[in-house]
Amino acid sequence: MKDPKKIVLFLLVVFVLYVIITDPEQAADYVQVGFEGISDGAKAIGDFMTWVANGGKDD
Repeated sequence: MKDPKKIVLFLLVVFVLYVIITDPEQAADYVQVGFEGISDGAKAIGDFMTWVANGGKDD
């Protein structure tokens, strides 16, 4: 039997390509939502690190 991780990765790539080909506008929306989520997560981590650097005190 082949490696299950490779099979899952292959199916994921096929699905992503299918979504991009059949509905590019919706795919662009998904990418935008993903990048917004990453951006929000990075901002939250930055805020937390600033809080830690300030000794855990609120402004």
